[in-house]
Amino acid sequence: MTKSGAKVVTGMATPRGRFPHVRRAGDFVFVSGTSSRRPDNSFVGVDVDPMGVTRLDIRAQTRAVIENIGQMLQSVGADLSDLVETQVFLVSMNDFGGYNEVWAEYFDHDGPTRTTVAVHQLPHPHLLIEIKATAFKPAQVAG
Repeated sequence: MTKSGAKVVTGMATPRGRFPHVRRAGDFVFVSGTSSRRPDNSFVGVDVDPMGVTRLDIRAQTRAVIENIGQMLQSVGADLSDLVETQVFLVSMNDFGGYNEVWAEYFDHDGPTRTTVAVHQLPHPHLLIEIKATAFKPAQVAG
C-alpha cells in the first residue's frame, strides 16, 4: 500500500485507468467500481458461442463482482462483513431480480446499505453490473 493508503491489488484485473483498487482513509476502506473482469481481461458471466451469439449472466457477474470486492478487501485486512455501504450500477433494471437473488447469498439486513441505479452503459459491452463499496475496518496501530 502506498503512503496515501492506495493500493492496486496483485492478482486482480488491472484498473482501466490511473486509480487504485482500494484506498484506506483512517478506519475506512474505499473500493473502486468493480466488475466481473478477470486478470486476463475476460469476464465471468459471458459466454460467446461459435456463431458469435453472446449470453450474459447477471447472477454469475454479480457473484464475481462480490468475490472480487472480497479479494480487494482481504488485501488490506478486511472482508465482506466490514462493508458498510455499496453503490450498484446495473445496465438494465430487468436484471434486478437475478442480482438481488445473488446479493442475498452474501448479505442480509445486517449487511451494508445499498443503492442500486440503472446506467446507460459500463466500460465494456459485456458488463451488466459494477459495484463500488465502502468498508469500516479499524486500522492496525503499530506498537
